[in-house]
Amino acid sequence: MTTARFSSALLACTLLLSGCGPSSEQQSAAVSSGVATTEITRTAAVAIPDEYGAQISEDILRAGGNAVDAAVATGFSLAVTFFDAGNIGGGGFMLIHMDGETTFLDYRETAPLAAHKDMYLDENGDVIDNASLIGGQAAGVPGTVAGLWEAHRRFGKLPWKDVVMPAVRLAENGFLPADILIKDVHDVYDWFGESTNFNEHFAAMQNGELFKQPELAKTLRRIADLGVDDFYRGETARLIVAQMGRSNGLITAQDLDNYRAIWREPLRADWRDYEIVSAPPPSSGGFAVIQLLKMKDYLRHDFEGLAHNSPQYIHLVAEMEKRVFADRAEYLGDPAFVDIKLDKLISEEYIARRAAEVNLEQISELDGVEPGLESPDTTHYSIVDQWGNAVSNTYTINWYFGSGVVVEGAGFLLNNEMDDFSVKPGVPNVFGVVGNTANEIQPGKRMLSSMSPTMLLQDNEVEMVLGTPGGSTIFTSVFQTITNILDFDMTPLEAVGATRFHHQLLPPDLVTYSVTRPLPQETIRALGDRGYRLEPHGFEFGDVQVILRNKNSWVPASDPRDRGDARLISIAEKPD
Repeated sequence: MTTARFSSALLACTLLLSGCGPSSEQQSAAVSSGVATTEITRTAAVAIPDEYGAQISEDILRAGGNAVDAAVATGFSLAVTFFDAGNIGGGGFMLIHMDGETTFLDYRETAPLAAHKDMYLDENGDVIDNASLIGGQAAGVPGTVAGLWEAHRRFGKLPWKDVVMPAVRLAENGFLPADILIKDVHDVYDWFGESTNFNEHFAAMQNGELFKQPELAKTLRRIADLGVDDFYRGETARLIVAQMGRSNGLITAQDLDNYRAIWREPLRADWRDYEIVSAPPPSSGGFAVIQLLKMKDYLRHDFEGLAHNSPQYIHLVAEMEKRVFADRAEYLGDPAFVDIKLDKLISEEYIARRAAEVNLEQISELDGVEPGLESPDTTHYSIVDQWGNAVSNTYTINWYFGSGVVVEGAGFLLNNEMDDFSVKPGVPNVFGVVGNTANEIQPGKRMLSSMSPTMLLQDNEVEMVLGTPGGSTIFTSVFQTITNILDFDMTPLEAVGATRFHHQLLPPDLVTYSVTRPLPQETIRALGDRGYRLEPHGFEFGDVQVILRNKNSWVPASDPRDRGDARLISIAEKPD
């Protein structure tokens, strides 16, 4: 975000908080030719990972599009300017609140039909280094184009072509890459080496020079003209299959033709005065956010009076997170393949019992954190339109720049989501998370995710919309953002900018924290005295995008760790 725009956003938020901002139903009289007309000014808000996506989202809303139109346009634009995570070669989840209805769209990738549970093991049964991360065999069948198409088909107001063409123009005309994007591209040169074609496509990126992507522009134009059929059955599908042949990949024409985005019922739970609405399986995020928020309330007397991110506060949250990750490893997977007892996992009785198991003083031993019953390069954006509809969308190609495989002639990267399966029970993936047979590789199966697009509702109206990238840190970051706002009275900008910490069961004594916003040394020493190891996380986790209701308007905030852009948008409408 530019300094001027950032200052304007801060000013807008300040006016809102002081009661001087525009009401969503403010009326203003205008006189033209001696005749008074009445306009209604409504406010919308966006929190987007980069300024290009934010501008396109704003343009779509001002053109009369709704939150889904803006979300679809943003999804395609980030595939151009935020291709380290934004994508058409990956997949994700979209949580939608539209005209009083809340629903969830699963467009997660699937394992190719030729995939099998031992595909990344050598003859000795050991995991082959990076086989699930680099190259054609790391890619699952992409779901993004199907997901954006399906969301627009059901809820969009503007014509499909109108919401895709802004991304086409971005790819044709070029954009100025952010410094952090150029740095990340350079940082992965050795990671991909000569194993993929990544370097030949992106090595030319330079600071201050427009970066154009003509092959991607042609692909997006075909999608704008022909819709979902091009990607899964047309010219783009042909190019994907041809690339699989060159990259020893598994995705076939049949895999692409078979792919479908799935409408699911979101996870819902009552919490305080809110209804939490979040992601169901194959995401583990919704169940985890619900468990963490409710467990904290069951332990409210133990949290009472604790300062934000104090040693005891961090210890109690780490104890809660241990139990969430134990359940995640044992029970969560694709609901088409695994019988998941979700009602029990988020029941009051079960969560109360798990809270009672928290060791208030010491680190729980692993054998005391058994299951309780009988994924960094993701991106997220939040949008609320001028009618109060909302979208919380998280999508991904998994690790930095996915598999590193660019589809020749089509200009986009393929994901490496196959690493989100449990490639071998008990062996950690790239995020250090272990899984068991519930998340083993099977043909056509959707890999488990931590993506957690989330909303808080009151009386069926949106109060908060949020989400973040960050692999296994996603739902712990969402949890901390909600509690920062509601329990520590932080503004949205303070809440997303605060130091975050993370614990995920293994290693049992390790707590990591924000790289650029570390915990105080006295906190690190105090937790060290209790047996914890405190270390900066392996990457700067989280890029939270949140929108909070403020009476009749909104306060959006983008995580200051990255290049996000949060905007409050006033839109004048003439009544019919």
